[in-house]
Amino acid sequence: GGVLFAGGGRGRCRVRGRVRRYGERAMSNPLKKLFSGAAGLRRGLLLYGPFLGAGVRVEELSADFRRVRVSMGMHWYNRNYVGTHFGGSLYSMTDPFYMLMLMNNLGRDYIVWDKSATIDFLRPGKGRVFAEFELTQAMIDEVKAATAGGEKYLPTWEVTVRDGAGEAVARVEKVLYVRRKAGEKQS
Repeated sequence: GGVLFAGGGRGRCRVRGRVRRYGERAMSNPLKKLFSGAAGLRRGLLLYGPFLGAGVRVEELSADFRRVRVSMGMHWYNRNYVGTHFGGSLYSMTDPFYMLMLMNNLGRDYIVWDKSATIDFLRPGKGRVFAEFELTQAMIDEVKAATAGGEKYLPTWEVTVRDGAGEAVARVEKVLYVRRKAGEKQS
């Protein structure tokens, strides 16, 4: 653990060279370190209950949060009555990613939420299916420009779920809600 020593009064102390308030935890949390950054988020999503239950795996999450690849195998627990992928599982594998990617690229000066989604089932999904998300600089710039004055912006982005042969199984349209937090200036 960290060693505390006096640092000049007024309810503060020094911990390993950093000034902290009394009562603030001096030890670093190893779980926070384990689950921080893109690799940490990927680890957390691999353990996320809804993904575990549906059989969803985050295969790739780039360090800059600009690219995500997820997959889902066919199992007895995510198969529907007619023996194909359950539609709710197909949707769940696409649910949080554009929101998470945008939040991590815009930073804490923005509010980002999933607002709505539609899914169009194109063909029965069998075997392992995949979805790839890409957040381009143009998409980020468009959001920043549209929210510069504090207005809300509702970008609509699409992702396609494909089977192992590359055939489209479902197309999901995601609508996000984005707004700059009040009092934050555009940098």
